[in-house]
Amino acid sequence: MIETEHGMFELVKNYRESFVLDDFNQRYTDYFDKYKYIVGDYSAGLLRLKGFVDANHELIPDYIVESCAPNCAYYILKNVSNNKIKEEKKE
Repeated sequence: MIETEHGMFELVKNYRESFVLDDFNQRYTDYFDKYKYIVGDYSAGLLRLKGFVDANHELIPDYIVESCAPNCAYYILKNVSNNKIKEEKKE
């Protein structure tokens, strides 16, 4: 488990030891609160984030192959403290 400025996340995969907490905290915005899974990859030295919901998280491997540079450093986080998702399901 990783505690960030934006909540608690489970580090599902950390390929090439790519997760950097400061980079994640700087790049993350409230936009990503609606996603259960977040993929972070480094392209040209910059962190890119992409969100996935439960219904399409099985597409993460396809995203990595098709949208990320070959053999790039990436990580997958699972949002375990995502209050906005829980609130939306209750309504």
